[in-house]
Amino acid sequence: QVQLVESGGGLVQPGGSLRLSCVASGSIRSIYDMAWYRQAPGKQRELVAAISSGGRTNYIDSVKGRFTISRDNAKNTMYLQMNSLKPEDTAVYYCNADIVLVFWVSPRNYWGQGTQVTVSS
Repeated sequence: QVQLVESGGGLVQPGGSLRLSCVASGSIRSIYDMAWYRQAPGKQRELVAAISSGGRTNYIDSVKGRFTISRDNAKNTMYLQMNSLKPEDTAVYYCNADIVLVFWVSPRNYWGQGTQVTVSS
């Protein structure tokens, strides 16, 4: 089995910063694409940023220049550095990854449990 565990959320004032982490653990053979999603109250879950196993990144327009996604493949960990946070960034942030288990060939998609980010004065 595989677990994705997020951490680093919390309450921050507008203009502040937070760094989210997502650690994958279990019988992992390899991790392909990883991504951060978020879901605000009353809204659909949306993709925030994604990173391939080779380090290619993509961002939604609203976070470009403020958020940076990265990963440490040796530690099975992904990060989201969030700077210049705005109230509209308030949401539950979820980690998502395509993971190949030991003794498997094809990847399966996994979600973390989410971490709350609240931007408010």
